[in-house]
Amino acid sequence: MSKFLAALLLIIVSHAASAFEYVSVAEPAILYDANSLQANKLFVATRYLPLEQIVVLENWVKVRDSTGKIVWIEKRNLSSKRYVVVTADSTTVRTNWDDNAAVAFTAPRQLGLEWLGNAGAGWVKVRHRDGTPGFVKSSDVWGD
Repeated sequence: MSKFLAALLLIIVSHAASAFEYVSVAEPAILYDANSLQANKLFVATRYLPLEQIVVLENWVKVRDSTGKIVWIEKRNLSSKRYVVVTADSTTVRTNWDDNAAVAFTAPRQLGLEWLGNAGAGWVKVRHRDGTPGFVKSSDVWGD
């Protein structure tokens, strides 16, 4: 019986670990240390900032940023679109998910790119705010 419970717990924990989703900030928004407007205001998140969603309540979402800091944001401040942010000094966005594909554009550090999906083999499909699509290595961005 204990082997069964251990296996069940392992399944539940592994499912929970993979169940995290990313969300993005729609417009600059205040991040709090608790789920209340009376809580301490920690800082203002920039537009397109990707955040890892941990807990969702009725009007609040507990999130983790790329540094690992856990904060709260009002749900109404989240975008219906998802973004990634460039964490490398700069990265080459390619026309296909291949190191030898043509260059679509170069993205500097901290640029927010709309996330269009994981392309597999360590690549993410993105779109620049000017509408140019491309593929970037997942190791060069955060929020995918």
